[in-house]
Amino acid sequence: MFTLDAIPVSVPGLRAVRMTTDLLRVGMKEFHASMRIERGRSEWWGRGRVWTGGPGEIHLKQPGDVHRDVAHDGTMTYQAVVLPERDIERIRHEGKVVAHPHFKPGDERGLAFQRLHDAVAAGADRLTLEVAVVEAVEAFTVLRGATPDHTRPVRRAMEYLRERVGDAITLDDLADHAGYDKFHLCRAFRAQVGMPPHAYLMHLRIAWAKVLLESGLRASEVATRVGFYDQSQLNRHFRRIVGTTPARYASTRPEWRIQA
Repeated sequence: MFTLDAIPVSVPGLRAVRMTTDLLRVGMKEFHASMRIERGRSEWWGRGRVWTGGPGEIHLKQPGDVHRDVAHDGTMTYQAVVLPERDIERIRHEGKVVAHPHFKPGDERGLAFQRLHDAVAAGADRLTLEVAVVEAVEAFTVLRGATPDHTRPVRRAMEYLRERVGDAITLDDLADHAGYDKFHLCRAFRAQVGMPPHAYLMHLRIAWAKVLLESGLRASEVATRVGFYDQSQLNRHFRRIVGTTPARYASTRPEWRIQA
């Protein structure tokens, strides 16, 4: 079971959906988003550990985060709010990073996100939503100096893959750039990121393919730009990860793309 319903919002760049599912899903996030559990209890893996959550709990996502559902207790309903990228960019230029990925009800650090979710659910006016967005973006970040989620070799490996999405990459190249033995790198990468380097690269390629498809490029043009041999290979991996073909994805409404 999986349903996704768009929630109307009046702020440009802000997107919100209500998602109901009993499926166990795994994937790499592509947006800066706040998720609030509305119904059910869930256990999931992210950022090197297993988390548990129930109604009213907030968890934050940023591009590159790997999420793997472990178990659901009943059907899950979430409200997902994707923050405007222009606001995130301003914070990024100030040198700020995400520090806390999960807040239980009553945690003061999560109050700004609770207010944003409440405003979205209530169909608040534009000014109210704009204030809530600004407060959430500020709460999404802390000054640089927070404990990093990944060790330096793994961060360097992730950066190398992001910078060379369309290139042919060998494990030796990756290990040399990371400054780490390839055996130790593979083990550390999987433990800290949640999937091995080749799978992470595949998700990066699909994420970039989505951007190019949304810009109007045909699938045949996109394939080689993101590192696939041909359109057939793109179609196969795109369908496996996204659940639909590149052509169908390009024709969908923007709010339906949040689930990825």
